[in-house]
Amino acid sequence: MHFDTKIVVVIDENLAVWQKLNVTAFLTSGVIASHEEMIGQQYKDASGKTYSPLCVQPIMIMKTNRDRLKTILTRANNEEIVSSIYIEDMFATGFDEANRQTVSNYNSQELPLVGIAMRGEKKCIDKVVKGAKLHD
Repeated sequence: MHFDTKIVVVIDENLAVWQKLNVTAFLTSGVIASHEEMIGQQYKDASGKTYSPLCVQPIMIMKTNRDRLKTILTRANNEEIVSSIYIEDMFATGFDEANRQTVSNYNSQELPLVGIAMRGEKKCIDKVVKGAKLHD
C-alpha cells in the first residue's frame, strides 16, 4: 500500500534502552490520537479472539542528538506540523497532568527534548527530520 504521508519518531540517541522504548510509545500515542483515521480495525484470530486495532501505517523510528532534536522541532513548528514531544523532565513525573505542567515551564526553544514525533506529507517530513538517522 502507498501512503502520501509519513509518520516519524525521532529520539535522543543517548537515552537508555528503556527510555527510548518509553518515549517511542508515548510519542506514537500522541500522533495516533491526533489522527483518528490512523486507527485500523480490530484483529481476530482463528479461534475468534479479538485484539485491539493497530496503526494502519508504518512508523519510522529515527535517532539524533539533542541539539538536532531542537532543530527538528523548530522546523516542524515553522511548517505548522502538529508534533508530539517528550522532554527529559517527564521521566520524573507519573501522570499526564504533571507531564503537561512540566512542558509549560519552558519556551519552545528551551525545551529539554528527548523525543519528537509527527505525521505529515512525506517530502515535508523528510525535510523536517533531515540529519536524523534510522534507529538501529
